[in-house]
Amino acid sequence: MAATESGRLMYKIYRALSYGVSPALNLHLRYRRLRGHEHPHRWTERLGRASLPRPPGPLLWFHAVSLGEGMSAIPIIKQCIKQSPDLNILMTTTTVSAFEVIDKRLPSGVIYQFAPIDTPTAVGAFLDYWKPNAIVLMESELWPNLIMSASENGVVLALLNARMSTKSFKRFSGPMLLPLISLMLSKFSLIVPLSTMQAVHFQLLQAPPFVINFSGDLKYVVEDFDVSEGYSRSIEDLKIQFAQRKVWMASSIHRGEEEIMLGVHRVLMQMHPDVVTILVPRDPQHGLEIAQELKKEGQNVALRSRHEKLVAGTNIYVVDTLGELRQLYRLTPIAVVGGSFFPGLAGHNISEAAAAGCAVLTGFWKNRA
Repeated sequence: MAATESGRLMYKIYRALSYGVSPALNLHLRYRRLRGHEHPHRWTERLGRASLPRPPGPLLWFHAVSLGEGMSAIPIIKQCIKQSPDLNILMTTTTVSAFEVIDKRLPSGVIYQFAPIDTPTAVGAFLDYWKPNAIVLMESELWPNLIMSASENGVVLALLNARMSTKSFKRFSGPMLLPLISLMLSKFSLIVPLSTMQAVHFQLLQAPPFVINFSGDLKYVVEDFDVSEGYSRSIEDLKIQFAQRKVWMASSIHRGEEEIMLGVHRVLMQMHPDVVTILVPRDPQHGLEIAQELKKEGQNVALRSRHEKLVAGTNIYVVDTLGELRQLYRLTPIAVVGGSFFPGLAGHNISEAAAAGCAVLTGFWKNRA
């Protein structure tokens, strides 16, 4: 009982603080829109202002932070539609990159919106408008205002592919935040961790044992989507270009990590002059910048978005597009997964690369998340 009261007190403090900083967050969203990090026309959805009508009938809300998590939700969404064709499905993400890819791959009739920021006003406006019957959160989207407000409104909560980084687990395990996270997890009717270790983490954070059910990592069941004949030819063409070359790929790299990968590339060039290094940055704009910088240095670079060929003397292939990793992993025997070569980076899921049969390498830091 004391722990529950402590959790409620911590939530009241969080709610008051998030309400107080709401004006600053609104200004920050406007700044992000100017920088191209929010949708130029639909950014107000992040304030809980809907841009589409709410259809009558029951509504199930799926929320994922970004592209990878959103892709994992799509097979579940399809199964829900198959079992309950009259069910309305709402899908939200927070990033523009996810919107550009997922919006084209969702089943017909699924409503797509940007998720509200976790302030009382934005979350309240969103819930009041859409009135979901249940919310399915993907992976680690544990936002206090969203979870507590939904629970107070009688909305059923589920957490799928649930995970928490080591850094987050240690932070939530501390005496200040444990009562809050325990209170939040008590509001869920279903928690499906992506691994046994993650299940242990959630139990140690006092999630009710009877709501934890294990099913494995959902990213392994992400299906191949229907692709155009032109896209299939593009992938086959790449396969042919790589066929007589030694190929490796550095995927999901963050800013600065390209220098490490290019250093490895230079060493490999000395041993295998025909080697091809595929660079896949997290941000497509970063990929364009890498290609431009390399070209200034006089290196031959092929850019994916421009459909450039790997002509003789070209040893670097930069992928500045989104949503192609699943197909590209099948073209390389070795994948180095980024987000793991600098302190403070939490790394990225290696399941897609492993499922494609790649030998997977990552960086490692003692203090990494």
